[in-house]
Amino acid sequence: MKAINLSGLDKVCYSEQLKNGLEVFMIPYDNKKNYFISFATRFGSDILEWTKNHKSFKPPLGVAHFLEHKMFEQEDGIDPFTFFSESGTDANASTSFDNTQYICSGTKNFNENLKFLLRFVNNPYYTEQNVEKEKGIIAEEIKMYEDIPDFKLEMHLRENIYKNSPRRLDIAGTVSEIKKITKDDLYSCYESFYIPNNMFILIVGNFDPDMAVSIIKNELDYKERKELPKVKEIKEIKTVNVKEETIKANIETPKIAIGLKVPTKDIDIEDLELDLYLNMLTTILFGSSSEFRENARTDKLLNSIYLEWESIPDTKVFYLMASTQKPDLLIDKIKEELKNINISESTFNRIKKVWIANEVKMIDSIDATVSNVFDDIIRYGTIVPKKLDIIRKMKVSILEDLIKNINFDNLSIVKMLKKK
Repeated sequence: MKAINLSGLDKVCYSEQLKNGLEVFMIPYDNKKNYFISFATRFGSDILEWTKNHKSFKPPLGVAHFLEHKMFEQEDGIDPFTFFSESGTDANASTSFDNTQYICSGTKNFNENLKFLLRFVNNPYYTEQNVEKEKGIIAEEIKMYEDIPDFKLEMHLRENIYKNSPRRLDIAGTVSEIKKITKDDLYSCYESFYIPNNMFILIVGNFDPDMAVSIIKNELDYKERKELPKVKEIKEIKTVNVKEETIKANIETPKIAIGLKVPTKDIDIEDLELDLYLNMLTTILFGSSSEFRENARTDKLLNSIYLEWESIPDTKVFYLMASTQKPDLLIDKIKEELKNINISESTFNRIKKVWIANEVKMIDSIDATVSNVFDDIIRYGTIVPKKLDIIRKMKVSILEDLIKNINFDNLSIVKMLKKK
């Protein structure tokens, strides 16, 4: 077992890689009662087509999410949710664009819960009958989300930002597509991507790392390393797909969504550092303590705001979504902010200090640590033990040079107005 010191955070991450390629990351806490376990595969809705053993696969849209639902149906009839609930443990699963994870969290029965989680994820049971039954359930879920204004707004923005990327598509697929899914599709996906060398386990909280590794090896050592599928690469264009759109919905307060598309192929900054600098930029411009936010509050221009960066190969996208009684004025203010960027060294250093303090504070929270570490594993391939050091070394001059390489007119804007 390898011990990795998380620099500046007074924590150690223990890592182990089984001979079949399965990675295990563990961060134990002596001062907590609870624990969190995630068993994840690097398979999400981004993967649309692949080749394996000279065979091509292109299942219907939404298959990764559908597969996640069906993992909870076991041949022995034991319902995983019931099993965990009876032991006072929470359980859940989620599918995103780039991963699917199965989780449990609680304060007791760690060994039993870890064993059960590993077993049920490693024993798929798909039949024509249970697959058909699930189609109606997921179809209702898709229809429900289509009626949620914020979801509708985001999907319109995604379709307008991306021309080719699967990020323009709903993770759950469409009703017409999921009707095509068969048990053979599910087994093809499972056998291609639910393999040890494409999966990892993350455990954080109160547990014994040696015992955890022993259980994992007993349960999964027999699994064989397999050749990873060759996923079809999808090239995305550098410019936004659609610049502006206005849509109507059953809302009282108008909403806006803005996407800034940043091609990164010619930016000579490592991916993690680039993410930090881009986040620094938008925090300075639109963060909770920004001049923009202060003026928007004073002018009663902003009801709520949401900011996020997203990564795909060779591209970063910034999302800004907000509700406002004055959508056109808010859009103009945002455009003006992007065209007149002035970064002061004092503001840059102040935010650096806040970030460092937050990193130190978050390590005391199991939930925050799980979210941080999981995202790093997915985005950068492994944990990032020196993130605090990287933040400390950030320079305002690098951000200023980066700004010169961004086309701030490469925007997509969606306005959502009330139906009359």
